[in-house]
Amino acid sequence: MTDPRQAGSSAAAQDDDFRRAFDLLPSVSDGLRADPAPPGDGSPATRLHTDADTVERDLIRLVLTIVELLRQLMERTALHRVDQEDLTEDQEERIGLTLMILQDRMAELCERYDLTPEDLNLDLGPLGSLLPRN
Repeated sequence: MTDPRQAGSSAAAQDDDFRRAFDLLPSVSDGLRADPAPPGDGSPATRLHTDADTVERDLIRLVLTIVELLRQLMERTALHRVDQEDLTEDQEERIGLTLMILQDRMAELCERYDLTPEDLNLDLGPLGSLLPRN
C-alpha cells in the first residue's frame, strides 16, 4: 500500500509541473493579442489580433481578401478560356464586363473601408503571399 504522505507530495509535484507547462504559453490576458514572431524565424504564425473596436473592419478585410482571390482566379480562368478559343464573342464580352464591374465594386468597398490592395494580401509565411504581387 502507498503511504498517504507520498501520494500528497506526488499530487503537489504534478500540480507544479502543470503550472510550469502553462507558464510557457503566451499570456492572453489582454484578449487574443500575441507578440508577432520576427519574420523568417521559423516559429508558428501568431493568432489574429482582435479588438472590439476594429472587429468589423477586420472581418470586412477577410471577406474582401477572399472575394479578391476568387476574382483573380475567375479572371485567370476567363483569360485561359479566351486563349483556348473556348468562348463565343458574346460570352467573352459578358465575362469581360462582369470582371470589370466586380473590380470596380472591389475598389469601392476598399475605399469605403479605407483598405488598399496590399491590405488584402495575406502573408502566408514561408509560402509567400496569398495574392500575386503586381
